[in-house]
Amino acid sequence: MNQVSDKQSPTPSSVDVEAAILDFARTEPELGQAAVAERLRLAGLQISASGVRYIWQKHDLETAVKRLQAIARQSGEGTAALTDNQRQLLERGTLSALLARGDAHSEPGSEEEPLERRRVILNAAAELFSEQGYDRTSIRDIARKVGLLPGSVYHYFPSKDELYLSVHREGFTRVLEKVKAAAATGSDPWERLRLACEVHVTGIVEGSPVDRITGHNLALAGNRDLLEKILPYREAYEEVFRELVNALPVAPDTDRSVLRLFLLGGMNWVYLWYRQGGRTPRDIADTMVEMVRRGVQT
Repeated sequence: MNQVSDKQSPTPSSVDVEAAILDFARTEPELGQAAVAERLRLAGLQISASGVRYIWQKHDLETAVKRLQAIARQSGEGTAALTDNQRQLLERGTLSALLARGDAHSEPGSEEEPLERRRVILNAAAELFSEQGYDRTSIRDIARKVGLLPGSVYHYFPSKDELYLSVHREGFTRVLEKVKAAAATGSDPWERLRLACEVHVTGIVEGSPVDRITGHNLALAGNRDLLEKILPYREAYEEVFRELVNALPVAPDTDRSVLRLFLLGGMNWVYLWYRQGGRTPRDIADTMVEMVRRGVQT
């Protein structure tokens, strides 16, 4: 038994470790037990991943959903105290748990059930499409992930193609709203572009599976028919960046189309090399825009 779970009177070090673990539960509730144990080790506090889990269980915080629920409950603001990504994680986790129990709605046949189940299926599909690709993901895989029979998935989405398209429609609609809202707060053209890019990069590396797949999975889909069907949604999104780039004060001979595609392409591939603990998504987006604006030559 590690020192945290010892039945003897707690030593000062064990009290410090428990307080640190609970602090992480409040400030970074998405972190898993291994990540928390590693953070504590770097801070000079020794505890195993199982020791972290023991403390979480002691305070009924052993899942990310429970930790997020505790933050919302204790804040006095409810889920408004959470970030957008945390609210999405809480929603997905809560609905998945309800589906697993066969209790995704308060009353059988309620109007809310189809919407809730549809949302859970979309999130699971986006995660699998992002991880495995379209061709290697089956309806059976998606059904297994959410605890449903394949026939139940087909009830909401008649084909894998339609499910894939629905994920992208949802993703583009969601990120389009966020990008427009962020850009509208900028005070000048470069600031508006920077804010839009911050939203784009953050969504790709830290957003929900639906957010992430919207950016990078387009480059990986080999199905030309699907790409053609997705194109109108992608073009609506790119139009926002087209307007932002067209408003920039740049040299007269600048090819604004190439500039826009260069910037979007660079951002879409961030997911390949991004690592937590390095530059934040906001830093990456700001650096990209600054390099476009100032150049790199001394």
